[in-house]
Amino acid sequence: MEKTNKQEPENEQKRPWWKELLSYVWMIAFACAVALAINRFVLINAEIPSESMENLLQIDDRIFGCKLSYVFGEPERYDVVMFKYPVDEETIYIKRVIGLPGETVEIKDGNIYIDGADTPIEENYLPEEWVDGNDGYFFEVPKDQYLMLGDNRNISEDARYWAQCALDEGVAKNKEEAQAYTYVRKDQLIGRAILKYYPKFHLFLDV
Repeated sequence: MEKTNKQEPENEQKRPWWKELLSYVWMIAFACAVALAINRFVLINAEIPSESMENLLQIDDRIFGCKLSYVFGEPERYDVVMFKYPVDEETIYIKRVIGLPGETVEIKDGNIYIDGADTPIEENYLPEEWVDGNDGYFFEVPKDQYLMLGDNRNISEDARYWAQCALDEGVAKNKEEAQAYTYVRKDQLIGRAILKYYPKFHLFLDV
């Protein structure tokens, strides 16, 4: 039987090493660009510096917030929100939304009443009996602004005190002017807290 010589297939030319390296460089650069974009435009990475939001958040807890939370919607009562402190916008605060635009909010005997209601709002997240700054406050929340309070009311520096802080720090010239610093404007909102990732994971579904 006559043998036939089978021609060996030509070896495919190997991809140059520099092209292989370039493809990895592009993948890494793309991943970094996506991470930077998410960090700048989507996620807020924050560390809790005080006890004002206990028991929900403790000192040194690390959380993520979402900057897109209010792009297509409005803040709701009880949302835990990060925002620029009205008296000094270089400082970021985290508090809970209590008063919505156009509402009246009255603090009386450790309870909060909205728009003159007979029954107070429910606040089962308070860590202890509210005894400090728990009476004699009445707020008229302006349009497109929000009233923010901390959960740990006995030590929280929040809307109850910001007007006085504005006076003390020379940001406002008089009490009437200082009232504007009581509320958080919509453009000062940064985003809503969505999860705690350190030291324990906790998703803020209903906070």
